[in-house]
Amino acid sequence: MLDEQGYLPITDSKSGQTFKIWYRRIGGEHPTKTPLLCLHGGPGALHNYLLNMQELASEDRQVIFYDQLGCGNSDIPNDNSLWRVDRFVEELAQVIAGLGLEKVHLLGQSWGGMLAIEYALTQPGTIEGLILANTLSSMPLWVSEANRLRDELPPEIQATLLKHEAEGTTDSEEYQTAILAFYDRHVCRVPWPDYVAYSFGHILDGPVYLYMNGPSEFHVIGVIKDWDRTADLPQIKLPTLIISGRYDESTPAINELLNKGIAGSEWHMLDNSSHLAHVEEPEVYFPLVRQFLDKVEAAKTA
Repeated sequence: MLDEQGYLPITDSKSGQTFKIWYRRIGGEHPTKTPLLCLHGGPGALHNYLLNMQELASEDRQVIFYDQLGCGNSDIPNDNSLWRVDRFVEELAQVIAGLGLEKVHLLGQSWGGMLAIEYALTQPGTIEGLILANTLSSMPLWVSEANRLRDELPPEIQATLLKHEAEGTTDSEEYQTAILAFYDRHVCRVPWPDYVAYSFGHILDGPVYLYMNGPSEFHVIGVIKDWDRTADLPQIKLPTLIISGRYDESTPAINELLNKGIAGSEWHMLDNSSHLAHVEEPEVYFPLVRQFLDKVEAAKTA
């Protein structure tokens, strides 16, 4: 099967700057089915933690990954004006065009799901099927739910988190260690594979996560802190699969909003997973996605 890596030029329309975006596509050289394009989270994570999605590749279907600007193998410019939601949407459109794709199935995980929602609202014509995995439509609700889950952590962990947030020392080793208690409950409940550890170990190498999100999943003080597209969800008229985990920081309340907002969407909550359901329960996750893709494509030809 094809396993191709390369770079695409993308241009920021506001500044006119051009950068290189790294991509990788895996699958048949002459596929007959619509490709699956995977959008990683963060914002500022690398594509690597999604790599087991290549299980969905076949001679008939390509699976495509890319590192968003400021991440991994792509350019990492020192310019905070670039870390805007609209620029990442623009980037996605240029990646799709640069790869010569007329149609895609779009899978967005976490922040990638926010990006997928934005793209679906502005440029739905290129999307055949939409998969919103462990994601959200409202950052204020996300923060509220994350802090509710945080309140369930042991008191000494909570005290450490509060101390460093108040003192502005969230880059300390003690704070980062305390965060892991939350991650072990609500981000990934199985031992982290190397490809997951690599992504999370490098999320702070670039400027994107801290600038757009903040120092942790529950202390969101970056530019996306007020992002909310809940009221716009009814505008999405695409076949949509919603996936979450029972212990996910993307809680049932968050996913219920998505499911109710997007007419005809189907929501599956995996019983033994948290935020990285594709890693925690691949034996459930991948058949679910395959079934959805096949159903969407069968309906198109019916």
